[in-house]
Amino acid sequence: MIHCRATFRRPFNADHGLLSMLDSWSSVHQIKQAHAQLITTGLIFHPVPAHKLLKLLAFSSFGSLHYAHQVFEQIPHPDLFIYNTMIKAHALSPTLSYNSFLLFQLMTRNSSLLPNQYTFVFVFNACGNGLGILQGKQVRVHAIKLGFENNLFVTNAMIGMYGKWGLVEEGRKVFDWAVIRDMYSWNTMIAVYTGSGKMDEAKELFSKMPERDVVSWSTIMAGYVQAGLFMEGLDFFHKMLQAGAKPNQFTLVSALAACSNLVALDQGKWIHVYIDKGKIKMNERLHAGLIDMYAKCGEIEFALKVFYEHKVKQNVWPWNAIIGGLATHGKPNEAIKIFEQMKTEKVTPNKVTFVSLLNACSHGYMVEEGNFYFRLMKCDYGINPEIEHYCCMVDLLGRTGLLKEAEDMILSMPMAADVATWGALLNACRIHKDVMRGHRIGQIIKELDPDNIGCNILLANIYSKYGRWTEAKMLRENDGIKWGRKKTPGCSSIELKGIFYQFLVGDRSHPQTKEIYSFLHEMTSKLRNAGYVPEFGELLLDIDDEEDKETALSIHSEKLAIAFGLMNTERGTPLRIVKNLRVCWDCHKATKFISMVYDRVIIVRDRTRYHHFRDGICSCNDYW
Repeated sequence: MIHCRATFRRPFNADHGLLSMLDSWSSVHQIKQAHAQLITTGLIFHPVPAHKLLKLLAFSSFGSLHYAHQVFEQIPHPDLFIYNTMIKAHALSPTLSYNSFLLFQLMTRNSSLLPNQYTFVFVFNACGNGLGILQGKQVRVHAIKLGFENNLFVTNAMIGMYGKWGLVEEGRKVFDWAVIRDMYSWNTMIAVYTGSGKMDEAKELFSKMPERDVVSWSTIMAGYVQAGLFMEGLDFFHKMLQAGAKPNQFTLVSALAACSNLVALDQGKWIHVYIDKGKIKMNERLHAGLIDMYAKCGEIEFALKVFYEHKVKQNVWPWNAIIGGLATHGKPNEAIKIFEQMKTEKVTPNKVTFVSLLNACSHGYMVEEGNFYFRLMKCDYGINPEIEHYCCMVDLLGRTGLLKEAEDMILSMPMAADVATWGALLNACRIHKDVMRGHRIGQIIKELDPDNIGCNILLANIYSKYGRWTEAKMLRENDGIKWGRKKTPGCSSIELKGIFYQFLVGDRSHPQTKEIYSFLHEMTSKLRNAGYVPEFGELLLDIDDEEDKETALSIHSEKLAIAFGLMNTERGTPLRIVKNLRVCWDCHKATKFISMVYDRVIIVRDRTRYHHFRDGICSCNDYW
């Protein structure tokens, strides 16, 4: 609360040397000295120097909002600027936003001051950043009473507030009722739609904009990428360039993310050249986006090159990008080396860093190192392990055959294990042929999520791979209707000359279908002559005839994509395939033979990791 004092005010001199000194001071100690002098000179009771001191305390990197609030409480009659400064400062704080509302109430109840447009903007921002809907509606009523319902700045802030609450329709009503709109109004409403995943509505509103700026394009692109609609996001990037709009760092980060997920290496390279030629400032978000793009497109060595080329890496994002890339490419030693370098350069890791690091240890079967970093996370950095970290450790222990230890870790977790954590142990049971434990874990997963088709398929794979055909068939028959309705179909994609081609299992929709299947038949013959024998262990089909089983295996989506790539690229060209599911045993085995017979490097990114096939060998060492 405000403490009023009857204090003699000396005449205020705007050119007082103490005020100019405040601009140059850069520590709390200096500010305290200034505060003491303002008190002794009486200047603290004048609005201008008090406001200047509060701004320095509230918004500088070395300031203290708590100290600012103490100073505020000693000012007898704060003016509107001082109130607005304090309301804005608290609105920006993720933990103190409620104080903005309390200050707003204090101003309107205990003084003769009337809020202006900036007051309402700051309070609406605070309401969206953590306050309840009730407080926001109270402030809105106050704004209407004072005639601000048609104020451009206030209506824009209200749209943003409703968007942060997820009340999309309420935000749209404010947008539609607004008498005046500017570019920010349109961009804010589009951001409300994209933030809620309503991309059709966002696209429709985008098409109605009287004009667009880089924020408009960037917002719609980011929305598509966040919704997993990467092709659409990249398409908007191309339209943006055609429209003559110049991308900024935020736009390029979204475009690179789309390239990463589509494994669109050629387009990703083009964006890299665009950044260099356009002399676009390489901030650390953009740097991380480039690293991630090259890593996810299978070019991990180039990702490392980009990582080291940028000398300043004080933010954690580029480090996380390269450690994560090395982990999924099966390079655990390199990932650990980067992490140790990160420690040397005093960059503080976060929880994402340790997920990537533990994932790297898992793919490298490095139990001792994984245990060390799991402890280090809490002991040295104060990061409490979350379920993702436990899942990595279960995967690590399970992959190395320590199934009992993995199960014990699940049972000792401070939180309830989710389906993903139990699924990591179930996958380890598949790898290490522990059918009994797999059966038991499968039952636990079914209790947690009765409709989890992935668990049932994995469990049936375990049964069929190790000859327990009766159990596999029973599981298939009992859940057959669900499987047919919910199982995600295998889908593989490949980029050739900037165009993406997708193939489903047994796909016959491509114009070159006849040629593809003819090539597949010829390819299968060559592979058999080289020693390839089909792997039927995970084939979950009620097919008795061996020839029919082989035909079923030959039309898996990745084989269709590889055949298409071999047909349409020159000899020696690497092929990059993206698979939405885990690669099956037979496709993995066949791709090793294809890399040898056709002398090609084939990079396959499946749901689990990257597989680099070269000369009949895979980088995962047949362990994924």
